[in-house]
Amino acid sequence: MKKVLIAAAAAALMVPAAAMAERDGATVYNTKCAMCHADGVANAPKLGDAAAWAPRVEMGIDGLLASAKKGKGAMPPAGLCMDCTDGELKAAIEFMVDNSK
Repeated sequence: MKKVLIAAAAAALMVPAAAMAERDGATVYNTKCAMCHADGVANAPKLGDAAAWAPRVEMGIDGLLASAKKGKGAMPPAGLCMDCTDGELKAAIEFMVDNSK
């Protein structure tokens, strides 16, 4: 299963951002972020876990965007979304925050 997830992530990372329209937060989450945030891989806050997201929410969306772009803990810069625009990352963050209250 892990090999399938890794192969899917690698394939998704190879598509240039210019080749596709701006993706919404749910799409970015489901295709990029969920690989870690659905199950809390490497201490990623799980989608829906209000307690885990509470201190992060205090940073505000712009603070979370800056943190995501830089990377945090085991999360590399931009997570698994190397082809995401800032708008797509922000939309994914907003999706996770909105679904974790």
